[in-house]
Amino acid sequence: MKILVLDSSGLVASVAIMTEDTLLAEYTVNYKKTHSQTLLPMLDECVKMLGLELSEIDAIAVAKGPGSFTGLRIGSATAKGLGLALDKPIIAIPTVDALAYNLFATEAIICPLMDARRNQVYTGLYSFEKNEFHVIKEQTACDIEEIIDQINEYQRPVIYLGDGVEAYQKQLIESTKVPYYFAPAHLSKQRAGALGALAFHYIKEGKLESAMDHIPTYLRKSQAEREREEALSKGEQVDNS
Repeated sequence: MKILVLDSSGLVASVAIMTEDTLLAEYTVNYKKTHSQTLLPMLDECVKMLGLELSEIDAIAVAKGPGSFTGLRIGSATAKGLGLALDKPIIAIPTVDALAYNLFATEAIICPLMDARRNQVYTGLYSFEKNEFHVIKEQTACDIEEIIDQINEYQRPVIYLGDGVEAYQKQLIESTKVPYYFAPAHLSKQRAGALGALAFHYIKEGKLESAMDHIPTYLRKSQAEREREEALSKGEQVDNS
């Protein structure tokens, strides 16, 4: 079985084509370009390098969120469009789970951190037990200090990764009371290969959906929605156009 993998949930854009045993191609960019400029050209380059027809793909895995609102919409729209055009199912993978899956077989707790701004992160807690991936705490949006407090309660070493490490490194260093590590650069950000590897577990569990049914998961309201609700609560007029 061959799957196409897309992750544009954060600053990184990443595309992969893989089977269960082999990462055939992976193209990852983390440099100042919008995903609308990068994702489809990257996909096109992977397909050309492999001499592959998109019709040979059996399913499309995509980071379903949380993450950047614009990035999620671009990734989901691309997966949905391809899924509808090619009549292929979607495998929607929680973004934070996929980020944690960059690591393997560690005895430490894995804590991905995506900067959600306003002193918040998208995060979760994960571990490997007998080499099996376990979700300790499902992905959520919370204050950075809240997740650090929970980690301290487990009294186990922790590995931090994700763009939230750079944003909140000072708090992580000052508040973490258990042994901690920061993942190295090649493991610290979204990788389509990791998302695709996790997607094969979803396939075995029958967790596929139709392209028509696929929608991203945001976890939080957008800034525009928050500002609108705040204005309404103050009795201010809002533009509904």
